[in-house]
Amino acid sequence: MFLFRGHERHGRSFAKAVSWRALGSIDTFLLSWLFTSSAKAAGAIASTEVLTKIFLYYFHERIWSSIRWGAERGEDDPAANI
Repeated sequence: MFLFRGHERHGRSFAKAVSWRALGSIDTFLLSWLFTSSAKAAGAIASTEVLTKIFLYYFHERIWSSIRWGAERGEDDPAANI
């Protein structure tokens, strides 16, 4: 399946998804707290969206890893000789 082939390993894509989501969840928590004035509501919002967005980002990253448009090819890339 083309989603799972790309220029980087799955572990790297997953680590990037988790680290990006941690940063995004802190941002979501702070903004939610600012708008609602409730740490409890902000925590509920941030914890709910963290689960779905890790997986959305992972698949988004894998799709982009499979697209060659705009990426430079190295000499060790078999597609570089095409």
